[in-house]
Amino acid sequence: MHPTTVLRIEGLALFGAATAAYVALGAPVWLFPVLALAPDLSMLGYLAGPRAGSRAYNLFHTTVAPISLGALGLLVGVTPLVWVALVWAAHIGADRAVGYGLKYPTEFRRTHLTRADAHTDPVGEPADGHADAVPIGRE
Repeated sequence: MHPTTVLRIEGLALFGAATAAYVALGAPVWLFPVLALAPDLSMLGYLAGPRAGSRAYNLFHTTVAPISLGALGLLVGVTPLVWVALVWAAHIGADRAVGYGLKYPTEFRRTHLTRADAHTDPVGEPADGHADAVPIGRE
């Protein structure tokens, strides 16, 4: 199995586990969709340029932050922090499952889930008329 496929499966597993834990904790269902797209506000960093944008995006799209927030919530007994962490983790998992990866500062579409020499969109399809592009996992 190609490593990118493994990363996408891991993303799907993270999405499923975080969502299941959120539901199992009895968290408000209405809050999940409200918080689900919040990490994507980090894309506003691209208004300051690709380097700042990729740093902001990656800061909010790595699992270190929601894991830390969730652990803090558990340690101090603040359950809503755990809810936020689970929605955040689910968001990251969903992104990985559909092919959105951590960004490089060189180009918005270049991520850890796309090859540097392939002009592909985030879900692995040839982009911008580059019919010769080969998405990772489809060599």
